Amino acid sequence: MTQATEPTPTEAMFGADEASRRLGIELVEHGEGTAVLRMTVTPAMVNGHRIAHGGYLFLLADTAFACACNSHGPVTVAAGADIVFVAPAREGDVLVARAEERARFGRSGVYDVTVRRGEEVIAEFRGRSRSLRGAAERGTQGTKTKESR
Repeated sequence: MTQATEPTPTEAMFGADEASRRLGIELVEHGEGTAVLRMTVTPAMVNGHRIAHGGYLFLLADTAFACACNSHGPVTVAAGADIVFVAPAREGDVLVARAEERARFGRSGVYDVTVRRGEEVIAEFRGRSRSLRGAAERGTQGTKTKESR
């Protein structure tokens, strides 16, 4: 008899991420401070220049970032992020985003994500994370006012 195991924090968070999953993003692998995700560019994701809309590339990279920074357990959100588009992606391209933790300090972190098509770099993303206070339990992301912090 096989016992069911609890999902990891990354699996739990990704499993609840309707936006990413509805776009066909797949969680390929994950570990402490790392994550690899895959997405195929669909016809609905291309812009008027027939290249992948940057918002979809950002979303893929941001989802990889979220998976990596939530791997430690506490609910963690983006404090900010930047992306550099290096090369265009096109309909049918299979993109892979690899997120890696660069630093964690206090409740903050810095993560880099590289988005590739095969060996070619498509985009470079840097995300800054912040773990929420009092949100150790998944899904308890209450809004805090300045006075309640």
